[in-house]
Formats: sequence, structure tokens, C-alpha cells
Amino acid sequence: MFSVSIVIPVHNEAGFLATAWERLRPELEGLESDVTVYLVENGSTDETLAIARTLEDPSPFVLSLPRPDYGAAMREGFLAAAEADWIVNFDIDYFSVPFIRGLFEVDADVVIASKRAPGSDDRRSALRRAGTLTFNLLLRTLFGSRVSDTHGIKGFRGHVVRRLVPATTSTQDLFDTELVLRAEMAGYRIAEVPIVVEELRETRSSFVKRVPRTLRGLLQLRRSFSSERRNTRSR
Repeated sequence: MFSVSIVIPVHNEAGFLATAWERLRPELEGLESDVTVYLVENGSTDETLAIARTLEDPSPFVLSLPRPDYGAAMREGFLAAAEADWIVNFDIDYFSVPFIRGLFEVDADVVIASKRAPGSDDRRSALRRAGTLTFNLLLRTLFGSRVSDTHGIKGFRGHVVRRLVPATTSTQDLFDTELVLRAEMAGYRIAEVPIVVEELRETRSSFVKRVPRTLRGLLQLRRSFSSERRNTRSR
């Protein structure tokens, strides 16, 4: 039996967390795997942390960080979950238990539920679909990446997480992007599978406000990768 750890960052979700958990929990019970859920509360100013600690059947592990930072929460959860055979990231408003079942049928080290894979049904707004396409073009231009999507649902084998997450330093929106890029550069086998993208509510973060921060982060990441390559060659 495989062990699967699911990492879910949560921030100011007091009005939504219990409802989402009641939707996810019974689906997890149907998995023929040893499943552990990590809820990583980060910088909430409402009752999210208190509510997370009351959830049951199964009771998730609840981690807490002092500041709101999605990427830092992902990193903390991945490090805590690293001994599992597979580590999966979900959002509290976007998850897919069938994706977990499919992990055991794919011969890969990293599996990405790509919104742009053939057969995917992306039901988000046209603006957000265009944003995903533009972001992917940037990854191809700046890093030579061949993956079609780095945000959203993904699964990583435990040995990939144990090797790469300690070196992954991006926070905010780019932690999972950096992790996927590092896996790609390290030669790990990456598979992209189709997904139905239907979030349980409208996004709460501003797409427009994220653009400058994301651009700065990508340029900084490119410089960081270049520096690492130079240091490797000079040894």
C-alpha cells in the first residue's frame, strides 16, 4: 500500500474550511492508501487555525506559520510530509481525489494535473486561462521549460521532495514553480495528465496584483539558477 500525504495551505478560511473539509473527507475514505493530510495555516487573522484543529475523521495534521505566505506554507508542509511515498498539493477550493488514484498508474516521479494538457476542461475565466498561457510562455523563454503548467494540483514522489525541497527557496506564488523546474533540470520523469478545473468558488486573490510580483520572482529565480550553475562549474 502506498502512503500519500496531502499538503493544503489555508489562509483566512474560517467561513469555508469546514464546508470544504466535509466535501473532501468522504472522498479520501475511499482511497486504498495510507493518507495523511497536512493543513498549513499561514498568517490568518480569523478563526481558521482554531477551526482546523477541530476537524475530524480523519483529523488532519495542522501546522501554523506567523505570516501569510502560500509558498512558505507549501514548503513547510512538504518538509513535514516528505517521508510519504507521494506528496500531493491541493488548494482548499480546488482538489481531485481521482488524481491521487491516477498516481499509482503513471510511471513518473512528478505528476502535474495540467490545465493545458490535451483532454483538460478548464472552466476558469478567459483572463485566468490567458494568464496561465502567458506564464507558461515565460517559463519556456526564461528557463527552457517544457512543462505546460506548474500551478495547481501536483504529485511528487517522496525521494524528489527530500532531495529538492531543501534547495527550493521561492515563496509566495513561485514555490511550486521552482520545485517543478528543479525537478525538470534534475532529469526526473514528469508526466502531465488532464484535469477538470472547476474551483469551488471565485478566486480571492487579484490576478493583476500578482503580475509584477511574479515577474520579479521569475527574474530573481533565473539569476539564482545561473549562479548555481556557475558555482557548479567552478568546483
